[in-house]
Amino acid sequence: MEYYVATLPITKRGAEKLKAELQKLKTVERPWVINAIAEARAQGDLSENAEYEVAKDKQGFIEGRIQEIESKLSVSQIIDPADLHADGRVVFGSTVQLEDEETGAKVTYQIVGEDEADIKLGLINIGSPIARALIGKEQGDSVEVQTPGGIKNYEVAAVKYL
Repeated sequence: MEYYVATLPITKRGAEKLKAELQKLKTVERPWVINAIAEARAQGDLSENAEYEVAKDKQGFIEGRIQEIESKLSVSQIIDPADLHADGRVVFGSTVQLEDEETGAKVTYQIVGEDEADIKLGLINIGSPIARALIGKEQGDSVEVQTPGGIKNYEVAAVKYL
């Protein structure tokens, strides 16, 4: 019986960000919390030691996050948008300029992985309704997107691979 591990698409920038967080957790946060636990233990009775409890909780969070990042990186497929050759189609990693067909307002998004998404920076999760509606579209196509404010219609004004 064969098992397939799903790959997690992530941009090169997103992978570097996760690696930097992992490095900080292992070299700064983990040693700090180990030291904090040792100091709290040195104070004696652990049953009523709030500092000890806080440090142990923080240690659990740090170790959990380290495992989560290592797991994500192990199944990640790193995609450099500059290397994409998608013939003008919207794919993971592409930057898309949309024009609201009603108002003419323009907005630009890059389709990225879950861990990199930040709507304020124009980075939208591949799993979001707008990204799912855009995948496979080309410049000039119309797209209907269900948003919290209702259905919006956009025209794909440009597709770039930056």
